[in-house]
This record gives sequence, structure tokens and C-alpha cells, in this order.
Amino acid sequence: MDPEHTPSYVTPGAEFTRDARYIATRITADGRDGYPVQPGRYRLVVSRACPWANRAVIVRRLLGLEDALSMGVCGPTHDARSWTFDLDPDGVDPVLGIPRLQDAFLARFPGYDRGITVPAIVDVPTGQVVTNDYAQLTLDLSTEWTAYHRPGAPDLYPERLRAEIDEVALVVFRDVNNGVYRCGFAGSQGAYDRAYERLFDRLDWLSERLATRRYLVGDTITEADVRLFTTLARFDAVYHGHFKCNRSKLTELPVLWAYARDLFQTPGFGDTLDFDHIKRHYYVVHQDINPTQIVPKGPDLRGWLAPHHREQLGGRPFGDGTPPGPVHPGEEVPAAHTAAEMRG
Repeated sequence: MDPEHTPSYVTPGAEFTRDARYIATRITADGRDGYPVQPGRYRLVVSRACPWANRAVIVRRLLGLEDALSMGVCGPTHDARSWTFDLDPDGVDPVLGIPRLQDAFLARFPGYDRGITVPAIVDVPTGQVVTNDYAQLTLDLSTEWTAYHRPGAPDLYPERLRAEIDEVALVVFRDVNNGVYRCGFAGSQGAYDRAYERLFDRLDWLSERLATRRYLVGDTITEADVRLFTTLARFDAVYHGHFKCNRSKLTELPVLWAYARDLFQTPGFGDTLDFDHIKRHYYVVHQDINPTQIVPKGPDLRGWLAPHHREQLGGRPFGDGTPPGPVHPGEEVPAAHTAAEMRG
């Protein structure tokens, strides 16, 4: 990484505020924003390190959209300018032909001055970014891309439950998904203390909610579960220490730990996680809170494979659908980066 372009995340004396100015263009079945759903036309760009991108990877896999929507994977680290395709030969995405995700943003918006974020969907023919609105992106994969869902794809955003899913997802985002960042990037003791209390109050609330139900909303996996899972998956490896979210580890919260293991062991969840990329991203990129860039060796991740017994609560993971098949060829997480192999 170029030290001249090291990103800064902490504003001394202030609370962390996420820049939510995303590109709101949507890819829809009717093409009303100028971008109709078309198989093979678009490329989903992600980093396996990023929890927001991880959502899109999970949803794409659960719905079986691999053949309709290709995926490019950036490396786990980046500088202040952009995510880069340093995992690919010569550091260039083989479909888009660019070394930096920034190139796709500038192709559509010259002088673009907001965050170059993942996940992003790029229009392959023009090389222009379409959207990086991660929250809407996964909902559209569920509701607008239905013509290309695999047989047996689950309904992750059932119409009758959308109001409740949206309500739960909102508080999970505010206090948990974004809450860990509000702890880690707090610029004052007071800002940290407030974020810390909100985070663990919400985790306690979630523990109560999930003590008697297998999933967050209804009796099947929904968008709400995907959104919570990606934060829980990173909790002990990153947020507990790096972001000072240290009242309890996930492994010390029995209900949430069992819930997270249940999802992890469900096809489409754990097989998308690259723990090596996750740790390298946070501990290397966030130099303002980890100036040495030392990446910790722990925790021991084998506990993710322990029995969870959540099936005793009932529920049907995929409803009337079926689990996804094996990971798409070429999209496998390296075995050495998985819970089965990584040890503290």
C-alpha cells in the first residue's frame, strides 16, 4: 500500500458518521432506470473482506445467479483511492479489463468524489458503474432477477413479511452492522461509550428474540438473517479486539453463537467467508487504529463447525425451496482461509 494514499477513518473528537451517498440507480426487470435485468450484461464486484459485499455474495449464491451475474473479487486491502483487482493476473479484472474499481466509477461519473465502495455492479459493455447501493442491491437480486433464479431458490424477501424484515434490518443496521464501526472509529470516549452501549443492548435484544425462534423473521432464512450474519461472522476475528467491542465475544453469547453457527453451516453462508481476507483488510487498512499493521493469528475458528442444535426450534431454512449446490467453479474460498483450516 502507498502510504501517501492511506485512508483515514477516525475524526478526533467526533462520532463516526457513515457517508450514505450511494449511487441509487437500480437494475430492474422493466429497466425503468435505463438498466434492464439481462443475463451476462453486468458484473458484481466484491471483496470477501467487506461485510456489505459479503451480503451480496451470499444472496447471489442462495438465489443461484452465478451464471446470470458474474463476480469479480478485489483483494482484501486498498488505499484511499480504490479497491484493486490484485488477486487477478497482472492485477486486472479479466472481464472489465481495469486494475481499479475506481475506473468504473470515473467512467460514468468523471470527477466522482465519493467513496469507491463494494459491492458495486458494473455494466460490462460500457465499463460504467451502475450502483453501489448495497442495501437495495440485494433486495433487487431477490425481487427483480426472479427470471434467472435457480429452481428451488428461497424467497429471501417474502412480500407478506417485508415490513417486519425492514423494521428488524433497520435496527440491526443502526446498532450492530454500523454500530461496530461507530465503536471502532469513535473519535472520543463519549462517542465510543454511547456506541458500545447501543451495540450490546441490541445484541442482548437479538439474543432474546432468537432464543425461541430459529430465524429473525418468520420460520425461514430472509434478508434480515443475511444482514446480521455478516457482522456476527467478523465479530471475534475483528470487531471484539480491533474495534474495542469487548464486553463479550460472540462465543460468549450462547444464543447468538449458536444462531451464527447454524447459518455458517448452511450452504451459501460459511462457504463465502474468507477469514484471512477479513483479518488482513481491517488490520492492514485501518492504520489510524492499528498503525503497526500487525495481523493477529487468532482466534481459533474451528468452533464454527460445532453442533448448534438450533434445528430443535423448528423452521425450514429454505422454506419450500432447496439448498444451493456446490460453490460455482472458480469462486471457492481457498481452503487455508476457512474455518476448517485456520487456527489461532
